[in-house]
Amino acid sequence: MINVTKTFFPPIEEYNAQVARIWENQWLTNRGELIVELEQNLKEYLNISNITITNNGTIPLQIALKILGNQGEIITTPFSYVATSAAIVWENCTAVFVDIDPAHLTINETKIEAAITSKTTAILATHVFGNPCNIEAIEQIAAKHGLKVIYDAAHAFGIVYQGKSIFEYGDVSTCSFHATKLFHTGEGGAMFANDEKLRQQLYYSHNFGHNGPLDFHGLGINGKISELQAAMGLAVFPYMDEILKARKEVVDYYNSNLNLDRLQTMRIRENTEWNYSYYPVIFESEAQLLDVQKALNEQQIFPRRYFYPSLNTIDYVKGQKMPISEDIASRILCLPLYKGIEQVDLERIVGLVNEI
Repeated sequence: MINVTKTFFPPIEEYNAQVARIWENQWLTNRGELIVELEQNLKEYLNISNITITNNGTIPLQIALKILGNQGEIITTPFSYVATSAAIVWENCTAVFVDIDPAHLTINETKIEAAITSKTTAILATHVFGNPCNIEAIEQIAAKHGLKVIYDAAHAFGIVYQGKSIFEYGDVSTCSFHATKLFHTGEGGAMFANDEKLRQQLYYSHNFGHNGPLDFHGLGINGKISELQAAMGLAVFPYMDEILKARKEVVDYYNSNLNLDRLQTMRIRENTEWNYSYYPVIFESEAQLLDVQKALNEQQIFPRRYFYPSLNTIDYVKGQKMPISEDIASRILCLPLYKGIEQVDLERIVGLVNEI
């Protein structure tokens, strides 16, 4: 069976060696040695000044919205994973959708200002499949209107934009370290902020608000990662360059062999060093997509309709019509992409897609 992605498992002896350190330290959580080491490794690898690792990729969104959203209106994209809009609702804010750019698939920055009201407190934009938003335009709009900017960068591990880490942008950026991501800790995530006061607030908020064992800075939640998760991250980390190289080879194969005269692919924003996180293709119609999906499934190949449906159509947000997002969501399919996929399987995938 070939799925849209496949978790990278490091050699078990290398994971066991990291786990053995936990037994030696007798320390399972609350920022043990492995968590601190992993954060330092990631800071050096990503060339960033700060990181707080969390137990998943959704908690950072919720914490950022709790701190910056103020239960107001949050301008956001309808083309993202459901966690983006769910976090807004969960934190008692209101999602205000803005349609997307059909080429880059990110929020259409030219439509943001028209959606701003006196209740708007923040912009929550997604770097879709690791493709950066128009960051300069978004941050100019935010500065003009006194808004905060949160980037859902769940897919953006390792992305460099305009010469620096994608995590260096916005008031807060977040990432996912879920098992399906390029870098993973089984379950996990991270949050980033350049402002030191805000960084400290993010940090204590993910640890119940603690200021030492007996005092509290303020309201917090349990967003801590465990040493067991950090052990997985430390075992995966040495293979990052190898993982990225293998994924690039798959993307290059698709680009060279798919019939792109009849398929639309995502346009990567200029000045971006991309991470080959997903390979979305947009068909001419939903019917064509369903025919391809059926043919692939019959061969035990399972691409994913990602992102589908358009988030403005979900009952608990009840957004306005977003014609571009709804149209793209109905016609987009992510093809299998992971380290270790066999050449013969890539040939089968491409052959079936091109045939239909």
